Amino acid sequence: MEKIRVIITNSQKEVKIPTGMRMLVRRCCNAVLRMEKFPYSAEISVTFVDNHEIRKLNAEYRNKDIETDVLSFPMGENGVYDENHATGAKILGDVVISIPKALEQAQLYGHSFEREVGYLTVHSVLHLLGYDHENGGLERVRMREKEEYVMDELGLPSSGAYSYGEKP
Repeated sequence: MEKIRVIITNSQKEVKIPTGMRMLVRRCCNAVLRMEKFPYSAEISVTFVDNHEIRKLNAEYRNKDIETDVLSFPMGENGVYDENHATGAKILGDVVISIPKALEQAQLYGHSFEREVGYLTVHSVLHLLGYDHENGGLERVRMREKEEYVMDELGLPSSGAYSYGEKP
């Protein structure tokens, strides 16, 4: 696998980012690209925001005037990506995570804040690679299997609420 550059920006002040969280996000991005056998150098931008900002983005880009946990903004389509001409890396896109929403969901689901942010990162990177779950069915199940496979690989397994069986 080629070099993966993950650019992380914390644009919120509501929740303190724990030590090691940025490294976890980088590990999640790398694990997804390794699982998918992504053959190129890549760049992914991850931004931590508050609920107000993610609601604004969700309204602007998805016409949904509600808070959400994570948004993905892919820069490619059908395996064709923009390229950073200085480095040759494929620009996969942007991941935006609401840190307060992630903390709330971690408490709701009874797992660690780190697991929630890791899961949201994995989920979003799969979207950057073209996976979609919006239509449900087999595609949704397949995406969930991949998410849980990566989370298991990273030592952050599910409580069982999301598992569908075999690994990808």
